[in-house]
Amino acid sequence: MTDPVIKAEGLGLRYRRRGEAWALKDCTFTLPAGRVVAVVGPNGAGKSTLLALAAGLLRPTEGLIETPGRERLAYVAQDKPLYGQLTVAETLRTGRELNPDRWDRAVAESIVEAGPLPGKARVRSLSGGQRTRLALALALGKRPELLVLDEPMADLDPLARHELMGALMADAAERGTTVVMSSHILTELDSACDHLLLVQDGRIRLDGAIDDLLAAYTLLTGPVADLAPHTVVDARTTGRQLTALVRREGPVEGPWEVTEPSLEELLLAHLRAARTPEGASS
Repeated sequence: MTDPVIKAEGLGLRYRRRGEAWALKDCTFTLPAGRVVAVVGPNGAGKSTLLALAAGLLRPTEGLIETPGRERLAYVAQDKPLYGQLTVAETLRTGRELNPDRWDRAVAESIVEAGPLPGKARVRSLSGGQRTRLALALALGKRPELLVLDEPMADLDPLARHELMGALMADAAERGTTVVMSSHILTELDSACDHLLLVQDGRIRLDGAIDDLLAAYTLLTGPVADLAPHTVVDARTTGRQLTALVRREGPVEGPWEVTEPSLEELLLAHLRAARTPEGASS
């Protein structure tokens, strides 16, 4: 069994400035090393807070979270904080000086040059997408064991997103890097990630290998009928047609068209169920 690279037990964080509101509450999970993990959920669910806790930028109000340590971890935040007065070349040099034992100059420079980003350009003059590229170059150049990315591709055009996602996946495969990333682009996650954390209302609603989660659920389409003994996650009726996502409790019998759900169908069903009082959740 692979040792977990992240382990959280009863993790919670409360923002006092928001009227004692809990951003995260009672989150317990483990992430095996070498996985590419998708952290998904609606806006305000607690995804960024969870990633900031994993990166060691926040201290939990309760519970604990264990990670490899800052020297073996790289974090790219949504706003890509960089020193605006430095040039691209100076930024890479700073990354090398801060990580003398782990710095991979070739990897960092290859990501910058693919932009291309002029070495003499100051960070404050870069576009959002260019800043993202530079931030990812710094993160990968550090050769981290754990790479934490909060909406990393939001500022990129489709071609650059595809290119950089490919570079991330190649690095993870070659080095065994654990990548934990949030994104609203489900198709991007579906093709790249192999583990899922669904966060909603500050709690972990789904946690597991994506293939295992998809195999545990079935999408049923057909006439309205009794769905027992299966656990119904979400069901919608259009006229006499019923579409339901169920967690199987044995063989599926009945007048159904039976298919395996896509990742998007699985996530949307769980999000709808958690938002609806009578919705069931597994």
